[in-house]
Amino acid sequence: MGAEEDACGMRFIDWFAGVGGFRLGLERASMTCVGACEIDPHARRVYEARFGRHEWFPRDITEVRSEEIPEADLWCGG
Repeated sequence: MGAEEDACGMRFIDWFAGVGGFRLGLERASMTCVGACEIDPHARRVYEARFGRHEWFPRDITEVRSEEIPEADLWCGG
């Protein structure tokens, strides 16, 4: 298990992340966020203030290329 993985070992991407509600729940379930995507500037500011900018964080999903997406066990979206 790598340093970026926790005891659960599952990694997720938080699509249409808003202010991070799904992330809070998944992290409480011992999963690790490897990326998030949110276009709304206000939601992005809240998300960054809550969680920092430690992982992949594109602004616009329409500009994401498949080879840029980090490996993850789960994709969630809200």
